[in-house]
Amino acid sequence: MTDQLFKLGHTVATPNAIETLRKAGVDTAELLDRHIIGDFGDLCDEDAQQNKLAINHDMRIMSSYQVAGQEVWVITEADRSSTTILLPGDY
Repeated sequence: MTDQLFKLGHTVATPNAIETLRKAGVDTAELLDRHIIGDFGDLCDEDAQQNKLAINHDMRIMSSYQVAGQEVWVITEADRSSTTILLPGDY
């Protein structure tokens, strides 16, 4: 993807997140693609602005997407070593 704003590192997903996405027919790649181009989903303006700052200052980046009525988070660590797809209850 050419519009990628940051590296994802190693990507993982919790079993609960995988099951939620599977039931909704959503591919994990779809969420990861949105995340790395700066579509942070359903965040408030303040959190979205924090993510924009985080991209250039090596801080954690978090997105939140509604999938079939369930919130799904995508979190990239500050050192860009890994990105996790999870449900809030998995945190």
